[in-house]
Amino acid sequence: MMKNFLTVFAVLAVTYSGWLDVAVLAQGRSLAENPELADFFENEVGQLERANELSQYESREAWERARPALREELFDMLGLSPRPASSPLQATVTGVTEHPEFLVEKLHFQSLPGLYVTGNLYRPREQKEPLPTILYVCGHGQVKKDGVSFGNKTHYHYHGSWFARNGYVCLIIDTLQLGEIEGIHHGTYRMNRWWWNSRGYTPAGVEAWNCIRALDYLQTRPEVDAGRLGVTGRSGGGAYSWWIAALDDRIRCAVPVAGITSLRDHVVNGCIEGHCDCMFMVNTFRWDFAKVAALVAPRPLLISNTDKDTIFPLEGVVDIHRQVRQIYRLYGADPQLGLQITEGPHEDTQELHIHAFRWFNRFLRNDKSLIEKTAVRFFEPPQLKVFAELPGDQVNTRIDEIFVPAAAALSSEQILERQEQLAVESVVRLSDRCFRAWPPAADVSGEVQVEAAPAAPVDGQSYQVSRITFESQAFVPLRLEIRHSSAVSLSELSEVTLHVEAGGAGRGPAEMTGRTPQARIAVRPGDFGPWLGNEAKQIQIARRFQLLGMTIDGMRVWDIRRALQVLREQCPNLKTIVLQAAPGMESLVQLASLYEPPVSRLVLPRLVAETESQPSILNLTRTLPMEILPVLAAQKNRIVTQTAAESAPLSSQVTADPRWKGQRIEFSASVED
Repeated sequence: MMKNFLTVFAVLAVTYSGWLDVAVLAQGRSLAENPELADFFENEVGQLERANELSQYESREAWERARPALREELFDMLGLSPRPASSPLQATVTGVTEHPEFLVEKLHFQSLPGLYVTGNLYRPREQKEPLPTILYVCGHGQVKKDGVSFGNKTHYHYHGSWFARNGYVCLIIDTLQLGEIEGIHHGTYRMNRWWWNSRGYTPAGVEAWNCIRALDYLQTRPEVDAGRLGVTGRSGGGAYSWWIAALDDRIRCAVPVAGITSLRDHVVNGCIEGHCDCMFMVNTFRWDFAKVAALVAPRPLLISNTDKDTIFPLEGVVDIHRQVRQIYRLYGADPQLGLQITEGPHEDTQELHIHAFRWFNRFLRNDKSLIEKTAVRFFEPPQLKVFAELPGDQVNTRIDEIFVPAAAALSSEQILERQEQLAVESVVRLSDRCFRAWPPAADVSGEVQVEAAPAAPVDGQSYQVSRITFESQAFVPLRLEIRHSSAVSLSELSEVTLHVEAGGAGRGPAEMTGRTPQARIAVRPGDFGPWLGNEAKQIQIARRFQLLGMTIDGMRVWDIRRALQVLREQCPNLKTIVLQAAPGMESLVQLASLYEPPVSRLVLPRLVAETESQPSILNLTRTLPMEILPVLAAQKNRIVTQTAAESAPLSSQVTADPRWKGQRIEFSASVED
């Protein structure tokens, strides 16, 4: 009976652990159908590889000067800057499972109030002194039956058993998504929670914080030698091993298994398609992954992988080791960095176990003897379950809503008191937090091509469409179309209305009618799109952007800026520019207007987007209360909107106040005004 029970759960666990590989094969990683997009990603990755190359740190002193700031950047990109309060852990042991050689405590603690972490603590039956201790963090091994989750700690329990049988204490903790209380890792991967980008949220931050608090808990246990703490885990657990080892010096020895590869592998070679969101920080500071690994130096670190792992390919793993070795050599600590490559696919093989066990013995016990006892599955999942009934005060299932606080709201009085200073500070902060990926001006001064084609006449007067093709940035071609009288050249135009639309399915020039000059820009993918591929492929394209420290919407704001710049270059005598947003483009147009010279007016169907339809821009709602965006835009530009004043009380109160020094907002007006 026990064997059959274990078999059922093992099949469930392995099936889940490997389904992302299956998804990758089904979708295909190639961007061959989108060659210009592939060129764009190649170019961006190349730039970031050069910017992040660890050889730039030529001495130990140079690295150690940079290290504190780099670590703080990583905290920030995990949503942990500032740190959450270290509230009482409320640690509770709910039961003990016994084995002749060791005991397993079933326990939980709260890393934040209501954020429960379930785990099993393995310890030898006989113990005379505090022992070296391993924090084991789990990969994607789901163990579930009849709607009840037993936690991925039960799938990986054989690791805890081995450590306890060989003189260690080992705490295995569940992950957010696959724990006994089932949270979410797949926000952008398959649940369209693109607002995670704007909040600056990633479940990787929750996993990192749970690891930090797990170390806090271990330090309270008399059985634990707090000076000899190690961490390991495979796949997702490998990634979390990187987070905690990079962030917390209490980890004295680390063996991340199959948890890291290069930015190139993820973006250019498509490995991101096999990973959920828990594997990645919000890449605000545009890192390559070797920088994460380097933060472990000079502590003992074994980078461990198999040679046929399709989601952590060999080439990327070896390149990570190459770069990190340069930092270890600055410390003269070559012996404390190891690279283990064994034969096999993305699986938890025995060869991986044995080398990890020996590494910990070597550096936490000063023991180089052979391994005698190997990892064995001893228990049925119910024997390791912590909760008989799930707690009603848990926040695990909605932690994405509260883990990273949104920007604090401002009152009309606060805005009026600081209106000019607030506008300047907001632009600077948005540049630093949201738009770091915008290219320098020197990188976008490419060739501009202008072609003219006849348009439908009006009252016997001839019209033409001038098509201006330019690069918004390298490998991003866009086309600005201007419909105007054939009797007037572009350089003679004095007024124009520029319609800003989403790319791929925008209006054609025949729809620009009337006597006044009309222009349109379809932001990326532009008129040369759409990007090819089904919905799953489109999701993975968007995730590639976010891994580069940008989003499609964030770069669309840049496209609008470039369109305005090109428009002004080609039409130097313009005195009146009306910038009109298509539905859904209002926030992007307002953000672009903050960075460019004023226009005559912004025409917006809506003033403030509903929460669910706000743009996906890294850290936007973490940085800026969205209700003040129209106020910031109105500092420079008159705004005309169909939104009723009562639907935008903050903007209507501020801009109607006699103390307001900016432009007006006209509510409930026709967008044709």
